[in-house]
Amino acid sequence: MADERAPTASVSATPAALDLVASLVEEHGPLMFHQSGGCCDGSAPMCYPRGEMRLGARDVKLGEVGGQPFYIGGHQWERWKHTRLTLDVVPGRGAGFSIEAPRGVRFLIRSDVCLPDE
Repeated sequence: MADERAPTASVSATPAALDLVASLVEEHGPLMFHQSGGCCDGSAPMCYPRGEMRLGARDVKLGEVGGQPFYIGGHQWERWKHTRLTLDVVPGRGAGFSIEAPRGVRFLIRSDVCLPDE
């Protein structure tokens, strides 16, 4: 089960990403997002039907986007814990395991470092 501690990092989404999330929920039901530290420096979050990815004990729930939980891998969270993440969507094929891939678009993370005063 994922770590439910309140992280200092946060996650939000662009209007385009929220529109895609709503469309995917309508088609597939409840979803979940996972940001790992894998390829591409972990900039491509994966979107799955909720429950189809097993969370690890070190995964951290950052929050929700479009009512869907968004998790980050523990090692990635350690590097990004002072970062504000924004889920966006861009044209192109992303990872084949992410549920948006057949639509010819992919989710992408944009980030801003949060300074201690913010």
